[in-house]
Order: sequence, then C-alpha cells, then structure tokens
Amino acid sequence: MSEQLSGAEIILKALVDQGVDVIFGYPGGAVLPLYDALFKQNRIRHVLCRHEQGAVHMAEGYARSTGKVGVVLVTSGPGATNAVTGLTDALMDSVPVVCLTGQVPTFLIGNDAFQEADTTGITRQCTKHNYLVKDSDKLARTIHEAFLVAATGRPGPVVVDLPKDILMGKAPYIPASRVKHRSYKPQVKADIKAIEQAVELMGKAQRPVFYIGGGVVNSGPNACKLLTSFVRSTGFPITSTLMGLGAYPASDQQFLGMLGMHGTYEANMTMHDCDLMICIGARFDDRVTGRLDAFAPGSKKIHVDIDPSSINKNVAVDVPIVGDVAHVIEDMIRVWKAKQVRPAQKAIAAWWSTIDGWKARNCLAYKATDSTIKPQQAIQRLYALAKDRDTYITTEVGQHQMWAAQFYKFEEPNRWMTSGGLGTMGYGLPAALGVQVAHPDSLVVDISGEASFMMNMQEMGTAAQYRLPIKVMILNNQYMGMVRQWQELLHGSRYSESYSDALPDFVKLADSFGWLGLTVDSPADLDSAIQTMIDSDKPVLLDVHVDPSENCYPMIPSGAAHNHMLMGPEDGAGAGVSDHGMVLV
Repeated sequence: MSEQLSGAEIILKALVDQGVDVIFGYPGGAVLPLYDALFKQNRIRHVLCRHEQGAVHMAEGYARSTGKVGVVLVTSGPGATNAVTGLTDALMDSVPVVCLTGQVPTFLIGNDAFQEADTTGITRQCTKHNYLVKDSDKLARTIHEAFLVAATGRPGPVVVDLPKDILMGKAPYIPASRVKHRSYKPQVKADIKAIEQAVELMGKAQRPVFYIGGGVVNSGPNACKLLTSFVRSTGFPITSTLMGLGAYPASDQQFLGMLGMHGTYEANMTMHDCDLMICIGARFDDRVTGRLDAFAPGSKKIHVDIDPSSINKNVAVDVPIVGDVAHVIEDMIRVWKAKQVRPAQKAIAAWWSTIDGWKARNCLAYKATDSTIKPQQAIQRLYALAKDRDTYITTEVGQHQMWAAQFYKFEEPNRWMTSGGLGTMGYGLPAALGVQVAHPDSLVVDISGEASFMMNMQEMGTAAQYRLPIKVMILNNQYMGMVRQWQELLHGSRYSESYSDALPDFVKLADSFGWLGLTVDSPADLDSAIQTMIDSDKPVLLDVHVDPSENCYPMIPSGAAHNHMLMGPEDGAGAGVSDHGMVLV
C-alpha cells in the first residue's frame, strides 16, 4: 500500500515536484494545517505579504521575470476575495499563477460558515481554470493539473480551493510524472500551409510591419531570439505592444517603439498605412486598434497566437495561425529559407523612407527646464544610470507607466513588469518584491506614481522583513496624473477628485519602515539622488517632485482612429479637430 500523507504534506510534496522554491502568502484558520506543514520543512520558502492582493502581484512579478509559475497561498473567505484583483490582472496579462485558497470543511460548505465564500464561483470569471477539491485521493493530481493548465497554452492563473478537512485527511501521493490531463492539449505546432501562405504574403508585401505582443515573451527567450533573427533577415519594421517590450531589442534600427494610445507617431502611422501586418503574440487590444473600422484599413493581416479564441475576436484576419510563437517562427524561418524569399527591395526602401519622415517628427520630445524636473527626464536619467546593471523594472499604472514604456529602453525579455490589460494601480511595489525574491543580486526598480504607490504601500513591511533591497522611484506630481490629463483634455479641465490634497512625507514613511528615504526637486540634483538610490544596499524610496502639469504625449483620444494622435498642447499645424475640440494629427 502507498504511503499515506496528510493533504498538507501532499501539497508541499507536489509543489517540490513542480520545482517550486517560494510561496507568497498570508495565513488564516482554514490553511493553518498547510502552514504547519511548511514550518516542518525547508525545501520551500514562504514570503509573508501584508495583503493578499500584494501576494498575487508578488507571484506575478516572480513569474514574469523567471518564466516559472508563481505560487500564492491564502486563507478562505476574505483571504480569497482579496486575491481577486491580482488574479484578474494575471488573467488579462497571461501570467502563470497557481493560487491555493483555504476553504471551510466540506461538511460546512454552503452553510454560511465563518469565513466561507464561494471561491470557485467568485473566481470562475477571473481565472483560466479553478478547482474545488472534495476528495483527498484527488489532491495530488489536482495540484499537478493546476500547474499544467497555468503554464501551458496561453498562460494564466489557476485557483485550487482546499477545504480544511482535505488538508488534514490522509491519502497517497501521486508524482507529476504519472499525471496526464485527459482533454487539455493546447496546439503547439501550427498548420504548415498557413505558415506557407503567410511567408508568401511577406514576400510580396510593399509596406509590411511586424506587430508583436506579450505572447512572444511568454513563449520564452528562444522565441525572442528567433523573432529578432527573422525580423532582421526580412528588413521589415517592427513595433511592440506595452506587454511585448523587450521581446525585440529597443536599440535595433528596425524597432519603431511602442504603438497604441501612447505609442510613437512612427509606430502608429506605420500600422495605419501598412499593406501587410504580421501580428505575433498580441491580441488587437483596444488601446492598440483605436476605432476598429479605421484600423489599418488597407492591410492584409497575419495573426499568430497560441489561443485560438483570440483569432478573429477583435479584428478579422486573413491568415490565422494557431501555435506556440517559438515553433511558428522556427517554421517561418525554415519556409522563408526554403522558398528563397526575396522581399521587394525598392518598395521596402521607399517604405523606410516614409517611416523615416514620421520619425523626424521626434514625437517624444519635451521641453526640459533648469527649475523643474520633467517626468520624462527622470526616467531617461534612471535608464542612463541603470542600463549597465542587471536591472528589472516594474511600474504602477498611470502617466508614469506610459513614460517608462516610452523612455526606458529594454534590450531583453522578462525585464519589464507592468499591469497592461487590467491597469491595476498598486501593482508595481509588490511585483518588484516578487522580482527581487527571484533575482536577489539584481537591481529592481519600481517606477511609481504617488497615488498608485499608496494603493499597496503596506508591502514596504514585506521588503523590510525579508531585507529585499528594491528601489521605488515615485514621480510625484500630486495628482492622479492620467485622470487629471483626461479631465483636462476631455472634461474642460474640471479636476474632479484627482488632486491628492494630503500626501505623506515619503522620507519619513520610508524611515518608519527601515527604508532609506530620499527626495529631490531640482534637475541639478537628480543624477546624484538616483545614483544614491541605485548604490544603496537597503530598500529605497526616492520621492521625485516633477512638473504637475506635464501630460503624456502622443495620445490617441478615446474613440479616435489610431492614426489620429494628439501630439502636444501646442501642436496644431495642418491638423484636424476631433469631436472634443482637440488638435489631432
């Protein structure tokens, strides 16, 4: 007869079997048997968060910076419901997370017991899949399946709800090698005929563009290397979504920068005027497409995605290709070489000439002064001083996030952690902690806004407890900056509830948690403040006082076509005017 283990012991053995080395969590009554089992072992580290939302964001940061599955452990009821925002964030951005939630004993489920919530019902819409374990004999198999589902196909969060009696009951252990999912088999290799059709279109294109997203990063470092090699061999321009930054080197001359609502002029104009769009690992998000009926109207579209439900969901495409990005690009390269494709050189040269004209607009230019720090300037100086270090960047959500995407140049994948689809304020600080746990010797910087930072600032305690030397650079403009910008541009400058009237002294706040607190308000002192932050072996909170009136440009107004960009407050030459009275280019 197989050795009988408690449910808690089975879970920990399964996690070790899956290669897990750290769990982010918060204890409570329903999961105390599992915490007791954790206490008795030393194979898996536990990091105590201060809020369950923070725990999931930590797991996201860990997962996105390593390519591994992040693991979360929370208790029943409010522990599980507090995790919902993080789970939704992970679902929107395709981040592999397994969240273990406590539950009241099986015989109390449905009785409104203390700290009971219908966790599987609540999380059904914000997870890739979820489980309620009611049989101890199925526990090991369920844990292994959860990891398989989270990490394969389009990655995402999976919840395993664990009644307390299941954690305490005895059952045999089943190793991962003996668990095969009966029906879940994501398509990895694509239809070769579709790939041949795509390559044929690429060979005939006169105004092509590669449009890549986070799916390239999710496919792994090899996918990014293959993509880079292939794009360079074609000579085509390439642009990236917010989530795809780093999948292709930002310094490469073929890279046009980020596209979309706050993307570059040249990237958005190239997308609009292209005759062939090669979309790889992106989902035609509304922040990219703008008004759908005006999105790249003269183009044929190729769409590569591992998730078949993403194909033709938002935008109809001409060549759908379902498969893993790395395998698809590998096959594309093979077919490209076999057919000895020679792109239309004269047409491509003319296309680049047009693109160079758009680049000449210098759309990210801003007016620096000697008296006030511009937020763009702060990020540029951070990049200049940190680029030669082994650096990882997280962000909160808002203007600072877009400026970071525009001005921090990512040469490698997995170095950029931000909340894209859900836009979760409070993401960056806990995500940075997850990254630092995974990369203890690296520089990890959270580029933050003061409003977003206060959403989860309690996680400063986690940094202090575990001596995690993360750096937080707050671009402090005393406003919910993106809200203020929209109110200025779309609502007649009626700044309804967007001004932060009572901010803490961030230096004193840092000191109270045992961090190093710094503040800077002069451009002349900016470099020295950033360098002090970088060089410190402690967690650091750098409060950078920036111009409170600065807006983030370019900007596609809500409801406008993606080639209709607001370029700046003074840009009106030869422009049209939107329904809101704004100057559009």
